[in-house]
Amino acid sequence: MGEELKLHRTWSSPFGLRAVWALHIKGIHYDTIFEDLSQKSPELLQHNPVHKKIPVLVHKGKPICESLVILEYIDETWKEAPLLPQDPYEKAIARFWAKFGDDKLLPSIWSVFTGQGNEKNEALGPAVQNLELLEEQLKEKKFFGGEEIGYLDLSLGWLAYLLDVFEEVIDLKLLDAAKLPLLSAWMNNFYDAPVIKEHWPPRDKLVTKFQLLHENYQKALAAK
Repeated sequence: MGEELKLHRTWSSPFGLRAVWALHIKGIHYDTIFEDLSQKSPELLQHNPVHKKIPVLVHKGKPICESLVILEYIDETWKEAPLLPQDPYEKAIARFWAKFGDDKLLPSIWSVFTGQGNEKNEALGPAVQNLELLEEQLKEKKFFGGEEIGYLDLSLGWLAYLLDVFEEVIDLKLLDAAKLPLLSAWMNNFYDAPVIKEHWPPRDKLVTKFQLLHENYQKALAAK
């Protein structure tokens, strides 16, 4: 479209991937700037002085921060292939569950991933309950957005590639496909959708990254 569009992200961040997917669904050209979060670029710090983190979408020199905000900006700026429902109520529901994913589901799964002993066992219940709540939102639907991938699917997309990695690293199954068949099917459908699949980070690199992260968490807990 001839518009200057840059996306600051990292290779593995699920939050950066949300913007990647949305831009590709809409067919928008952009430039990627991969950030090293141990040595953040001056541009990233300038564009996001409040949180100093990725992703940041820079459109015509103007930065937009926070991945869910970026998703809505993309959807409102480029109208083709709408991501959010048009109905106000359905739109509000999609926003609610996206926030649930970030504020409740992800922290509960992270608590299982980083926990140890009884702490891990105590964290498992709430994590599974949160997954069960998502299962209920998928009745008679292929995607959370219906027959097409939408805003809520992109918001929860991290489940389709990170949950399996977490389970391998800690050797613990969080999602039982027999008990959560709709969510399990959604994960497979989302993972294999061509516009999504071509942007997944290398799985072996993810496993290595989170194995090291898990080891560091365990060492820190043991040292307390």
